[in-house]
Amino acid sequence: MSDDASADGTAPQAHTVRLELVDEPGELLRALEPIADNGGNLLSVFHERGSLTPRGHIPVEVDLECPPDRFDAIVTGLRDEGVNVIQAGAERYGEEVTVLLVGPLVETDLSETLSQIEDGADAAVEDLSLSAPDGATEEASARLRLAAEMGRTSDVLAVVNEVAAEKDLHVVEPLAELEGSA
Repeated sequence: MSDDASADGTAPQAHTVRLELVDEPGELLRALEPIADNGGNLLSVFHERGSLTPRGHIPVEVDLECPPDRFDAIVTGLRDEGVNVIQAGAERYGEEVTVLLVGPLVETDLSETLSQIEDGADAAVEDLSLSAPDGATEEASARLRLAAEMGRTSDVLAVVNEVAAEKDLHVVEPLAELEGSA
């Protein structure tokens, strides 16, 4: 990236687009075409076939990179193709941190715990791996990969610890060095 591109706002920026797709062959490809057609560069695609949105569709999260002036055309292209865009915006997260939560995760409502962390820390749960080998009423562990704004990972960890303390969960942090993805 040149300094000129950064200065004039044409430098590619990371964006996240959350979509709902019908579970039919070719739907993911159909959703990705407007991104390519409008100059977007795919960074990652998270297609969670085992989950359904409240409307019974497959949630898909697409991270892409494009100049700011092309992003609206990408979103419009998706909608013109009949793809349901749940959320679209500039990626504001530039760092990641991975933590392990241990305790009565299922019993204390893991979904609510994740929401509290996301809302309180202004972060996003990028990945979750849950292990509850002895069932939902026993101790479980969850590895969370959280995305945070640049320079805010310590704030995110503070919120994780605060939420964990409220729910009698233990936190092991971080499992990896801070990963910059900017």
